[in-house]
This record gives sequence, structure tokens and C-alpha cells, in this order.
Amino acid sequence: MNNLELQKRANDVRKGIVTAVHSAKAGHPGGSLSAADAYTFLYFEEMNIDPANPDMENRDRFVLSKGHTAPGLYSTLANRGYFPVEDLKTLRKLGSYLQGHPCIHIPGVDMASGSLGQGISAAVGMALGAKLNNKDFRVYTLLGDGEIQEGQVWEASMFAGHRKLDNLCVIVDNNGLQIDGRIEDVCSPYPIDKKFEAFNFHVINVDAHDFDALRAAFKEARETKGMPTCIILHSVKGKGVSFMENNADWHGTAPNDEQYAVAMADLDKIEKELEKAGEA
Repeated sequence: MNNLELQKRANDVRKGIVTAVHSAKAGHPGGSLSAADAYTFLYFEEMNIDPANPDMENRDRFVLSKGHTAPGLYSTLANRGYFPVEDLKTLRKLGSYLQGHPCIHIPGVDMASGSLGQGISAAVGMALGAKLNNKDFRVYTLLGDGEIQEGQVWEASMFAGHRKLDNLCVIVDNNGLQIDGRIEDVCSPYPIDKKFEAFNFHVINVDAHDFDALRAAFKEARETKGMPTCIILHSVKGKGVSFMENNADWHGTAPNDEQYAVAMADLDKIEKELEKAGEA
């Protein structure tokens, strides 16, 4: 896909996120929106996957370590063809398969997650298993910058670096905000890059909303041998929705009907701008 196509897909993913959370009257839009471009690049460009065969043995694996941003993953999977986009409106509803955190019964989900810090450990295990069984699939895991305040993250990172798991790509969504406010005020994890480097990771800092930068970063990660890679996404929490951007209040709050209308108008405007760019 070219960048314009990816931008359109990402905007569709954002629409799905906002619609799902609004319908559920609960959920986590802020961190889902900040990672929407990364989700889009992974599932539409980067990973070896097949929606028609979600359990393909040699598929690349993805673990959503910050499992509360499931609306972002679900919207991406739906737009990629794993299940109907219309099902996003059933998020968190009784009887729905799309619950508040990812579960492995959902097509395209490789690991149930939600307890912060644990997803990266599962991803490290998958990467080690691939090495031991001479499999060539890659493993990607997405963490929140607040999540990396968890000690288990660094235990897993120490192991991954020690075992030289170059088939592992850890992605940190560094939007600077967590549920209680700015991460640097709650419990600063900075400098994130230097910490991962100390655990024997190759580290790449990247603009999370620039597809050229994302393409270069993931290419560099694939080409890095002898050590795992950490890609630090410098992102905007709530990206794409005017009143949610850089606002910690939207970490785990659902928009009401009026706010939903404003959010969708914001995303419709972006869609029209992208359509004009395509016609130019």
C-alpha cells in the first residue's frame, strides 16, 4: 500500500474505535487512537498474515500487551477482514465475542491479554519457541508507556536481550499519558530508549503518525540480527479526534452521543481531505 491508502485505512480504524466505544458506553479510546497508525501498518503492510486462514502455522504473531486498547486491535482486525466491521458495535455487550480485553477465541488474536506487563512475557515466549523450533515467523508486541512502569516488562526484556531474540519486535506507544495523568509525573520511565538499550535491544525512535517513518523503522527491525528491537512510537493520545488529543481524561472514557457526533465529524473531515489528496 502507498501512504495515502494506509492513511485512509487508519482513518477507518479510528472510526471503528470511536464507534465501538460509543456503542459500548465504555472502553479506552485514547490509547487505541494513538496506536491506530501502527496497527494499520502492521496488519496491512508489515506482518505475514492471512485473514482467511487466521491460524496459519507460519504467520507472524501479535500480542497486545496493553490489552485495554482492544478497540484499536478489534477495529484493525475487522477492517482487515477477520470479522465483520458491523460487529464492532457489539463491543463489551453481553454475549458478544468482542469483550473489553482480547481473548484467543477472536479471529486474529494470538494471546489473551489485559494484565499489564504480561503480554510482553508471552511474546518473548513465542519468539523463543520459534527459535527453538526453527520457525521463521516474527513476533510483535505493543506496550503502553505507562505499562512499562511494570517490573515484569523489564524481566521479560532482560531475557529477550540475553537470548538474542532478533525475531522479536517490542513496540512502545509513547503518547506521554496514562490514566492518572502524565507518565513523567506518575512514575517516569524516561529515558525509554536508553533503558531498552541497557537490556541489549536495538532501539528505534519514530514518529508514530508518519508512514514513511514507520516503514523504515520496521524494515530496520527486520534487518537487525543478534538482538531484539524496540520501536518507540512518539504518538498523540486520542489522535484524530480534536477534543481527545493529548487529554488523559479520554484514556478510559466513552463519548456520549453529542461527543460521538463531533468525533465522527472530525474523522469525516480527515476522510474528505484524504480523498482530495488522492484526486490531486
